[in-house]
Amino acid sequence: MAGTLNNICVFCGASAGNGHEHAKAARVLGRTMADRGLGLVYGAGNVGLMGELADSALSAGGRVAGVIPERLMNRELAHQDITELYVVSTMHERKAKMHDLCDAYIALPGGIGTMEEFFEAVTWRQLGYHNKPIALLNVDGFYDGIESFFATMQQGGFLHSNHRELFFIETTPEMLLNRLAG
Repeated sequence: MAGTLNNICVFCGASAGNGHEHAKAARVLGRTMADRGLGLVYGAGNVGLMGELADSALSAGGRVAGVIPERLMNRELAHQDITELYVVSTMHERKAKMHDLCDAYIALPGGIGTMEEFFEAVTWRQLGYHNKPIALLNVDGFYDGIESFFATMQQGGFLHSNHRELFFIETTPEMLLNRLAG
């Protein structure tokens, strides 16, 4: 993988989702990152998977940097106990700041925002704006459809075969972090 890992940006839902496996995976990821000395960069929420992730990293003695737009401070209930809280003006500034702070990206389960952030990171890598590793944590089959979707894009002539290598998918936090450390 590309370079030394110090901080990993994790995209995930402000909701906990419908299954306890999602929250469990967020907690294991946060704790495992902290145990390995990896800082967490995320969207600064204290609810849903965001809150589970940050709380577990903090409980294990980890560093947690959150980035949130002013408009979402109250809506997403910004986590007040994290190591660093960056308040920015727009979603664009949020993503740019998260990018500047991280050495790699991981997407946990989430909704439209999580997917938008993931696909923007992949697009930036495809276009050569960065060479940071990107991974999906496929909790309980959540991302099974992504491989199929990328195959459809490739078959339709919208995706070169080497673009599928812009990110990888793993099913456990430990396997994912091992692969990032490569």
